Parts: sequence; C-alpha cells; structure tokens
Amino acid sequence: MSASGGTKAIVAALAANLAIAVAKFVAFIFSNSSSMLAESVHSLADSGNQALLLVGGKKAKREATPQHPFGYGRERYIYAFLVSIVLFSVGGMFALYEGYEKIKHPHELTHWYWPVGVLVFAIIAEAFSFRTAIKESNVLRGKRSWKEFVRHAKAPELPVVLLEDLGALVGLILALGGVGLALLTGDAVWDGIGTLCIGVLLILIALVLAAETKSLLLGESAGVEETRKIEAAVVDGDTVTRIIHMRTLHLGPEELLVAAKIAVRHEETATEIATAIDAAEARIREAVPIARVIYLEPDIYSETEAAKGPDPEASPGGPAPAAH
Repeated sequence: MSASGGTKAIVAALAANLAIAVAKFVAFIFSNSSSMLAESVHSLADSGNQALLLVGGKKAKREATPQHPFGYGRERYIYAFLVSIVLFSVGGMFALYEGYEKIKHPHELTHWYWPVGVLVFAIIAEAFSFRTAIKESNVLRGKRSWKEFVRHAKAPELPVVLLEDLGALVGLILALGGVGLALLTGDAVWDGIGTLCIGVLLILIALVLAAETKSLLLGESAGVEETRKIEAAVVDGDTVTRIIHMRTLHLGPEELLVAAKIAVRHEETATEIATAIDAAEARIREAVPIARVIYLEPDIYSETEAAKGPDPEASPGGPAPAAH
C-alpha cells in the first residue's frame, strides 16, 4: 500500500513540476524576474528528484543475489538521500546565488503579468500535488502527527514528496511576495530578497530530508507497535517461555529482519524445539507480514546470567574482543 501510494504521489508531483517548470521559465524570459528563474530551477530540480525516487523504487524490486543476499530494498533510501543533495545543491544554492546577484545588480521587472499569472497557476498545480501527497500519506499516517510521520516513516517517498510540495508552495508564496513588492515599490531588490528566502527555505528542507534518510540508511529498527506484535507472537508459553534479547532491522521499507535469542525449556527435545521455532516464525509473519527474514536462536534462560546485564563486547557497535 505504501509503495503504490508513494508512486501515485510521485507521479502527481512529477507531472505538476514539469508543467510548472516550463511555465516559470517562460515567465522569467518575459519578465527578467530572478524569483521566477530560481523557482523554475526549483521545479526542475524537484522533477529530477521525483524521477530519482521512481528509479529507486524500481531498482529496489530486484531479486536478492549471492552478493546482496538481503536484496536491494535500501535502494529507496539511497535515492531519497540523493534527492536531499540535489535539493540542497541545485535548488537551494542556486537560489541563494541568484538572489545575491539580483540584490547586487537589480534589474527592472518587465511584463509583470507573466510572473504573476504563472505563480497563480503554479500555486494551483502545487496545491493539487500537495493534496494528493496528503491523501496518500493519511492512509499510512494513522493517528500519528505529521511531524511523527515524517520522522518515523520507513518508506521515504511520501515524506520526501510532502516536504517538497510544502516547500514548493511556500516558495511560490515567497516569489509572489517578492515580485509583488518589487512592483509596488518599483525596487527590484525585493525580487532578489524573495529569491534569497526561497534558497534558505530549500536548504532547510534539504537538511531535514538528509537527516531523516541518513537514519534510514544507517538502519532503523521496527516501530514500537510492530515490536510489540513480534514479542507477543514469539512466546507461546509452552516451549518458548520468553525472549532473552531481540533486535530488528529494516532491510527496506517493506522488509524487516528479526533476530532473537529465545528461552526454551531444557527438557524439550531438538525436534520439539525446531517445531516450536517454526511455529514462532509463522506467528511472527502473520502478526507482522513485512517480517520476512527471521533468525531465532534457542537458549536456556538463566536468571544469574541475566542479572549480569548485557555484555557490551557482544553488542553491535561495541568494542571488539581483544586479540590473544
């Protein structure tokens, strides 16, 4: 559902941004407005970003190979991270440069009706794209706030499109404000100031996207709700008596790895333990369908060992054992 919803939002944003980019560039040619040039580059960068998201989604569907035994699900994270870089460098930095040049060397706006008309058209088109992204995101967001959804979503496409569309709408309002003030005051410096504001906005959005996608690239665990479901599914109260420790990792937005050491009764036979593990794996997959890679290690629970706490040298990221 998240993949199809994300694709629909991406396609809507791509169609809107391509049309808007052409319209903005035509308006820049007729009006000599730096805000319009910055906005046309912004829309062109957004179009490239949506193309990157579509490419990442397609590449992520490739089958696992011996070299990549866990598949290519993280391709979607990589391409989402590239989006933040493009938005920062192409969109934000260009707008800052163009705004600085416009303030330093202001040029009078001509044919003002071109940028105003195009900006109104762009706001309508971006609002349609933003509405589509909100509608598709609400299917997955549930009761979470928008901030929580953007921060904790495992599928990067919808948060990326949401932030891009939000940035585009605010940027269009800034551009309209810059052009409007330049026309009202007769001072083209306001057009440059509007362009600078667009650049700052794009850089801030790019930094947020980079931080969130970096976290996904490093590897995030399952959400709180999914973790509870997995824990409840593992223990059957018969052969499997408790979870000694468990770790989860998203191999992709819709693929989860589950690794756990489980406590079994010491009197159980190997056959009974193997049967219990198979049953536990089936329960996990039923409770959390994206849990596709599951490793369960049986052990005998010891209160004495548990009281010692976790061994830091056995933890991921902990110090390596000293060489002998």
